Amino acid sequence: MPAAAAVVGIHEYPDRVAPGTTEMRMKASCALGALADAGLTLADVDAIYDVPETGRLSLLSTPEYLGVTARAFDGTNFAGASYESHALHATRDIAAGRARVALLTYGSRSRSAGRAIGTSAPQVGYPDVISELETPWGLPVAGNYAMLATRHLHEYGTTPAQLAEIAVTSRYHATRNPDAVRGLGDLGIRNTGELTIEKVLASRAVADPLRVLDCCLVTDGAGAVVIAAPEVAVDCRQPPVWILGGGEATGFVATGSDITTTAARRSGADAFGSAGVSPADIDVAMIYDSFTITVLAALEDLGFCAKGEGGAYVAGGRLRFDQPGGPALNTDGGGLSSSHPGMRGIFLLIEAVRQLRGGSTAQVPGAQLAVAHGNGGTLGTRHASATVILGAHR
Repeated sequence: MPAAAAVVGIHEYPDRVAPGTTEMRMKASCALGALADAGLTLADVDAIYDVPETGRLSLLSTPEYLGVTARAFDGTNFAGASYESHALHATRDIAAGRARVALLTYGSRSRSAGRAIGTSAPQVGYPDVISELETPWGLPVAGNYAMLATRHLHEYGTTPAQLAEIAVTSRYHATRNPDAVRGLGDLGIRNTGELTIEKVLASRAVADPLRVLDCCLVTDGAGAVVIAAPEVAVDCRQPPVWILGGGEATGFVATGSDITTTAARRSGADAFGSAGVSPADIDVAMIYDSFTITVLAALEDLGFCAKGEGGAYVAGGRLRFDQPGGPALNTDGGGLSSSHPGMRGIFLLIEAVRQLRGGSTAQVPGAQLAVAHGNGGTLGTRHASATVILGAHR
């Protein structure tokens, strides 16, 4: 079945620390950049997809700020999975005839605002299972992922050194991305060069067995993606990157459930099935990397390897862009070494498109198929997964 929509424009805010601006200005800058990339203007946009990073009513304030009258709009907020969901919802709206040009925007100043992503204790909220049964014990997000990692190590014999392989690969790719290298320096990180497994294992402990280099950065950042109907896409400035399939799923802990298995098992199966391809066909895997264990669990659940085999699968630099076997992992440097403003999903789409256009700083020769997989919420407890398959050809 022919693809119903294509990504035709992308833009990423270049700075990882941006104290002198606002989230909305960053979003607007990226929106204009992505539209210029596509050869379109704000007047062509008739659908807006956004999350409440700039305020509770950002889905209303963003189109007002941009001067866009939207026929379709979506504020789905699955945190890190939001923008993969938005890409699929935009494709659905375009296929239904509700829109022709969709604009996805994101902007956050987590670094400048001093937000403690991952290490702050949960806040007391409305009475529910979270505030009454979990919040009183003060377990931060990093603690949840540490429990997932500990279980994976116990159950399957995975080692911290195998988790470190993911951080090493991400930094290998980041060192080829000038914006990522400059960003590491702006964040005050002294070593902006390549990592070794030994350096990762020697880094400061955050939540055993996770070290600081197993954890994502906290940065500022913004991005925009333009998705268009086929009749628009074929006349755009850039070659279209087609949205071939996708899937969404939620997950949670239940009695007797396996916390190492994530909703990616279902979102991935739907994505690959609807696209008519398999994990073995994928050239580039842009996978949400809040922590190294996030990537390992996703690789298994998406079907790149069997459950419990992720440690061996990532070993030996296999997922570097210049190694055979692939797929190349997070070739912009990922959240571990490039940017993580809070919700990284839009940057997965942006780098996947760069790769399929042939314009990445860690370019996979002849890349034809990519997966962008977002994770929102917290693995090991309630979370959401959204998976998008993109192709250079329909």
